[in-house]
Amino acid sequence: MLRTLFLLLIPFVLSAQTKTLSIENASSPVAGFFAPGISQLQWTGKTDTYAFVYKNVLVKGKPGSDKRDSVLRVNDLNTALILLKEESVKRLPSLHFLDENTFWFSLKNKYFVYTLMDHSAVLKNRIDENAANTDLEENTYRVAYTKDNNLYFSENGKETAITSEPDPGIVFGSERVHRNEFGISQGTFWSPDGSKLAFYRMDETMVTNYPLVDITTRIATLENTKYPMAGMASHHVTLGIYDVATARTLYLETGGDPEHYLTNITWSPDGKSIYIAELNCDQNHLFLNKYNAETGKKVKTLFEETSPAYVEPMHGLFFLNDDPGKFLWMSQRDGFNHIYLYDAEGTLIRQLTKGNWVVSEILDINPANRQVFFLCNKSNPLGQEVCKVGLDKGEITEITPGSGTHSGMVSETGKYILDRRSGIDVYSQIELVDEKGKKPEVIFTTPDPLKDYKLGEMKIFTIKNEDNQDLYCRLIKPVNFDATKKYPVIIYVYGGPHSQLVNDSWLGGAGLFLNYLAEQGYVVFTLDNRGTSNRGLAFEQAIFRNLGTLEVSDQMKGVEYLKTLPYVDPQRIGINGWSYGGFLTLSLLLKNPGVIKVAVAGGPVIDWKWYEVMYGERYMDTPESNPEGYEKSSLLNYVKDMNGKLLIIQGYQDNTVVPQHSLSFLKKCVDENKQLDYFVYPGHEHNVRGKDRTHLNQKIVDYFKDNL
Repeated sequence: MLRTLFLLLIPFVLSAQTKTLSIENASSPVAGFFAPGISQLQWTGKTDTYAFVYKNVLVKGKPGSDKRDSVLRVNDLNTALILLKEESVKRLPSLHFLDENTFWFSLKNKYFVYTLMDHSAVLKNRIDENAANTDLEENTYRVAYTKDNNLYFSENGKETAITSEPDPGIVFGSERVHRNEFGISQGTFWSPDGSKLAFYRMDETMVTNYPLVDITTRIATLENTKYPMAGMASHHVTLGIYDVATARTLYLETGGDPEHYLTNITWSPDGKSIYIAELNCDQNHLFLNKYNAETGKKVKTLFEETSPAYVEPMHGLFFLNDDPGKFLWMSQRDGFNHIYLYDAEGTLIRQLTKGNWVVSEILDINPANRQVFFLCNKSNPLGQEVCKVGLDKGEITEITPGSGTHSGMVSETGKYILDRRSGIDVYSQIELVDEKGKKPEVIFTTPDPLKDYKLGEMKIFTIKNEDNQDLYCRLIKPVNFDATKKYPVIIYVYGGPHSQLVNDSWLGGAGLFLNYLAEQGYVVFTLDNRGTSNRGLAFEQAIFRNLGTLEVSDQMKGVEYLKTLPYVDPQRIGINGWSYGGFLTLSLLLKNPGVIKVAVAGGPVIDWKWYEVMYGERYMDTPESNPEGYEKSSLLNYVKDMNGKLLIIQGYQDNTVVPQHSLSFLKKCVDENKQLDYFVYPGHEHNVRGKDRTHLNQKIVDYFKDNL
C-alpha cells in the first residue's frame, strides 16, 4: 500500500523560475546565494525582550509590538574596543546576553562584557592563544581550557594549571571522552556558582595507536591516533573536581570496571552533588549515581535501566527551577523517548509524556504554572513541534502542531516561545508564540533562496516493508520531467542510527546537491530504513547485532517500488552514500548482484571489527560474543559476487572510518580479480569539506554520467 503524505510540486509554474544550480553552489553555497536571514536569536536575560543580528546590526524587539530597535552597530562596538586599545572588527561577534542590557563576547582569546546603556566594554579575562576546549563560567568569568593534554583555567587574565601530566596518553578536560558518544560535547563542567570545576580524565595509554600519514612534510610523517576497535581495550575515564579556593583536586570514587562509560555529568543546583549516568561496558545496564562533590564518595544509585540490546543515555538531569528536590529524566524505557519526573532520592513520581512518538529535547519550565516545554514529533513523525506538559496533571498542549520542523526557545518568564520554523516549502521563518499556542507573530521570514530556480517535482510518501511497517521515502523527479521517457535513478542512502534523511524541513531534507542531481536528469530517491531514528526503540534496535541485513531488506523494497514506476529505467539504478551510507551502498551492491548498476561509496565501513569500540559494540556487541553477526556483516565476504561499477572515496586522514576499511576491500577485490575505482583525498578526515567539496561532488556526478 502506498500512502502519500506530502506532494509538493517544485517548481511552480512561474516564468521567473529559469535559473539552474551550479555544482559550486550545490556543493558549498557561495556568498550571496542565500538570502540574508537573522542570526543569534535569543532572549535577553529574565525579560520577554528578544534580540537578533540582521545585516550586522543587533536588533531588539518585544512581544505584541511591531517596533524593532537597532541597539548596536559594528561602529559602536569598535569605538568601545579602540578605547581598550583592542583591534576593531568587521562583523559583530557571537553575543551572549547576561541581562537585557549586558552581554559578553570573545575576540582572539579575550573575553569582554559590553553594556548597551552607555556603549562601554570591559575586558574580563584573557587566555592563552593555544587554548582549546574553552568553557566560560558566566558568574565569575573564569575560563577553563586545555593545552595539549592538560587542563588550565584563567581568572582576570592569570593562568592556573589544574593538571601537569607529562604523559600525552593521559588527557584532561577533552570532549573526546568516549569518542563523543552518549551526547558528550564537552569535557569540563563548572559548578552553578563557578567555585568548582568538574572535568574528565581520560587515560588512553592502554589504547592501540592507529597510524595515519601526513604527506605534506618532505618525508611523510607518521601521526598516530588512539583508536580503540570493537573488542579491544578502550580508554579509562574518571571524573575530577577542582576547587578554585583551595586549589585542590579530588576524584569521584566511581570504581567498578575501568572500561565503563561516565556520561551526562550534571551538577545539583546547590553545587553539593554530582550525578553521573554510568553505563557498563556492554552498554546494556545504566546506573544513575549520585556523588558527594565535597568528598568524592558515592551517595547512592538513584535507579537503574537495562535493555536486552543497549541503553543510550543522551541527556543529563533537568532540575525543576533550580530545585534540588526534583528533576526530569529522559528515557526510552517504554519504547519511545519520554520525560519522567523524579524526586531527589530517585523515586519516580510520574511519567509526564507517553505515546508512540518521541521527545527530542526538554526546552524549559514555566516557573509560574509548572509547565514543561519540550520538542517532539507527536503530531508529525517527520517534523518537530513545541509542546508543554503539566507537572501535576500531565496534560499536554501542542503549541506548534501540524507541519514543519520547529525549534523553540522559551523566555525565562515562560510566557513566550521564539520558534524557528522550517518546512518543505519554507526555508526559514521566525515566529513568536505565546505559551498557549495562539496565532504566532511573524518576526522574520527569510526569502526562499531557490524561488527563481528550476527544481524537480518532489514528493514524500510511505511504502511497506516485509513486516508491514511504514518506510518514509522521498523522490525528486528530473527537471523538465517527461513522463514518456525512462530515467536513471540515484538512490542516496545513510540508513544508520541517529539519522532521519526524509523529513518535513526545507526541500524535504534533500538539500542542494540531490536537487542538482535531479537537474542533471536523474530520479533521486531516499528511504529511511529500520535502524534510523525518531520511530521508537523497536524500529531503531531491529538491526542490533546484524548490521546490514534489515537495512538492505528495507532498501530493496524501495528498489522494488522504483521498478514499478513507468518512467524509471530498471536497468540503470545507481546508489551513493557516505560512512554508514557507504556501508549500505556496498551492501546493496554486493548482496543483490545485478540490481545496482553503479555505486559510489564514501568512507565506507567494511568490517565492524575495525570500527571504534563505543559505537561498534553498542550495535554489534563484541566480535567475540557475536562472531556470526560480524561475519555476516563483513563486506569482504561478498566481493566474489560483485557485479557493477564501483567507486570508493576515502579521506586519507580519516580517523573515524580508518583507511584500513577501504584498503582491505581494495585488496580483496584484487584477490578476487574484481575491478573497481578508488579515489583518495589527502589532508581530509572522515568527510571532504571546504573548497574540495565541489571537487568531490563533481567526481560523483562524473562517475554516474560515465557509467549509469
